[in-house]
Amino acid sequence: MVSLYSHEISDPRSPPMTPPPPLKAVTLTHVRYQRGDRVGHFLAWVSLVPVFISLGGFVSHFIFRRELHGMFFSLGLIVSQFINELIKTSVQQARPATCALLEMCDSHGWPSSHCQYMFFFATYLTLLSSKGSVFWNVRNNPLLFLVTWSLALLTMYSRVYLGYHSVSQVFAGTALGVFLGALWFWVVNGVLYRYFPAIEESAFGRRFYVKDTSHIPNVLKFEYEMARAERRRLAASSDKAD
Repeated sequence: MVSLYSHEISDPRSPPMTPPPPLKAVTLTHVRYQRGDRVGHFLAWVSLVPVFISLGGFVSHFIFRRELHGMFFSLGLIVSQFINELIKTSVQQARPATCALLEMCDSHGWPSSHCQYMFFFATYLTLLSSKGSVFWNVRNNPLLFLVTWSLALLTMYSRVYLGYHSVSQVFAGTALGVFLGALWFWVVNGVLYRYFPAIEESAFGRRFYVKDTSHIPNVLKFEYEMARAERRRLAASSDKAD
């Protein structure tokens, strides 16, 4: 098979060959920065935080925890990204002039999807923590708020610093993320929460062990004590059998 990048000697009398179509990269983890720029290198990693949250956080959460609050949290982020793409396609505002160096001029920049994602995440997590329904057993923890909002602000700054967005584009993504995060929190906790018991008892809930533990004050302590009690029960049963 002949590679797209191979060069062959052709007959000068033959018609010119049609150039191969341009290739497009998968940009999920493709972030560019100026060589030797340590700040840019750091901010490039910051730009990948949404990927880490999605793959490392919510996928792991579904595999090991399967909490309804976590599942609806991730669903909200997915809906938010669909809304972002719909707006980008409708508005079609170009990225700043630096998009040529980044090979990103074929995509639109308003609003910034990275900012929208991170500020949706920060807003929803803050409201969830304040309500006391955090599936990580953290309530009103200043360190949680500091880390979450710092990452959101750093992501916002990184998109401008690295040349992917203009200032107006990141502010638009930020505002939309905060609005959608608060709106989705109200939808889940004001409307959908009453259906959580039905989801738990459904065929889907029983098949995948989907649950809601927001009514338990300290889930880690509860699971720890239940695991110890079950181990003692099994040990007692084994002793009786012997």
